[in-house]
Amino acid sequence: MKSFFSRWLPDPHSLRTHKSLRFLGDHLHDPRLWHFSRRSTVRGLTAGAFFAFVPVPWQMILAAITAVWLRFNLPVAVAMVWITNPLTLPPIAFVNYRFGAWLLGRPPVDWHFEPSLEWLLRQAGDLGLPLLAGSMATAVVAGIATFVLAHLIWRWAIISRFRRRRGLAHSR
Repeated sequence: MKSFFSRWLPDPHSLRTHKSLRFLGDHLHDPRLWHFSRRSTVRGLTAGAFFAFVPVPWQMILAAITAVWLRFNLPVAVAMVWITNPLTLPPIAFVNYRFGAWLLGRPPVDWHFEPSLEWLLRQAGDLGLPLLAGSMATAVVAGIATFVLAHLIWRWAIISRFRRRRGLAHSR
């Protein structure tokens, strides 16, 4: 698991010098932020999954602040936020809106997207609360599911590796 994350995530130096993360200052030199232990990595995955579904434009910054504050793996938390990206955001927002309308007991509004600020402001009243409710509920569920699944997968990987080693030892 560690080698997988180490291979695909940016190195600590490039993140420490990234202009968007400079506001964290010396906090970025804490080695716990870069350690790929099970606890640190799973917590980073959990925070990233949670903030990926929070409907604000500063998701990566929120994930980074949380990782620094609670001292878990920063690059994993920031990378995990990219679950929602320009390609996945529209369908995720649509599902979150429908889920939020269902949670609030409201019938979903039939609407057609227009890429303008005027349309957005006009629709904010009808779409805003259900989208927020659905997004926050999805964020909590995604965070919990990620925590449980990541722990189970990490544990399975450790047990599999141990069994392979033990099998090799017995075959000699």
